[in-house]
Amino acid sequence: MLRVGLIGCGAIGSVVARELSEGAVEGAELTAVFDLVIDHPLRVDNRESLLSRSDVVVEAAGHGALREHGIAVRESGTDLLVVSIGALADEDLDAALRRAEGGRLYLCTGAIGGFDILRAAMLLGPLSEVAITSTKPAVALSRPWMDEAVLDALENGSEPVTVFDGAARQACARFPESANVTATLSLATVGFDRVRVQMVGDPAATQVRHLVTAFGVAGAYELSFENAASPDNPRTSAVTAYSVLRALTDIRRPPVSFL
Repeated sequence: MLRVGLIGCGAIGSVVARELSEGAVEGAELTAVFDLVIDHPLRVDNRESLLSRSDVVVEAAGHGALREHGIAVRESGTDLLVVSIGALADEDLDAALRRAEGGRLYLCTGAIGGFDILRAAMLLGPLSEVAITSTKPAVALSRPWMDEAVLDALENGSEPVTVFDGAARQACARFPESANVTATLSLATVGFDRVRVQMVGDPAATQVRHLVTAFGVAGAYELSFENAASPDNPRTSAVTAYSVLRALTDIRRPPVSFL
């Protein structure tokens, strides 16, 4: 039986915890929840207790939690499944996590896919351009650092507002709760400094939309995803928690591979 520990029991972690407790992943059980704010019957109060009860730890608590606990999890010999991939835009953290010896490091693909074809295309020849446009409900993209005109357009306007247009590395820093798909795309393709990101707040949007485009020697690619927003946090897609469950299923029982 695969013992699963969980860091964070918020919008994503609470779904993962519930589904694991109900037997959603055959051969896996939830054994510990490390969250200092939210209560849970399996809650533990420190990292050592979490690690002693886990074969794999799911990080679902944000960039700060990954920085604080990720390396220690791997060095303990426990496998680590990362949800907050946007934190890896920090090159020092990325390098340190990869260097850590012990448990295996897994990255959750989250709310988008298509990485198999893009990685194959990169083997044929360089991708000259990779871009992603993420459109979310307008209220989900309000940030304190925005100027008053942008905030007013997001809160009271009726038209989509582009609140960011730039490199993935900067997007991950400015939108840490919303840029994990951007980070995943960057790691799978041309890197954080070459993937172009647009973040759009749409007052009419009820779902989270991601449009990925890529061009290169192999051809032109357009991948579109439209996910229901989490009922507990409109900044993330509801499917993200189930991507975690799918990843745990693969860890527990490697699937048939399409080669």
